[in-house]
Amino acid sequence: MAQLPDYLTILLDDTGEEFDPGVIKSEMERGMAKQRVGQSRVVVEVPVTLLFDSAADAESFYDWYFNTIKRIGFFTWTDPRTQTLRTGRFKDGAIGKLVPTIAEYAQSKRSCVLEYLR
Repeated sequence: MAQLPDYLTILLDDTGEEFDPGVIKSEMERGMAKQRVGQSRVVVEVPVTLLFDSAADAESFYDWYFNTIKRIGFFTWTDPRTQTLRTGRFKDGAIGKLVPTIAEYAQSKRSCVLEYLR
């Protein structure tokens, strides 16, 4: 299985975690709504910012994205919150916009969302 390249860094400033609890809710005529678990596993979304230390790293990432995981493939990465190895993918195959942090893309970053099943 592919692994998120080690030449990039996940910045912790913009990292978070969110999921849909997968609960089905039935409104009642009176009182509180009834609830039940609709799915045994939930999709956890982790918004991240990926930092590239050079223009060559940003270009290598394109090669990894298009040729290794083919935009929609699963890969392993280290969860910044728990420091455990996760298997996930980019949400909707989207990797966000590449933005320079230093002139001429000598360093750059992109914001994206990783997702995995919990």
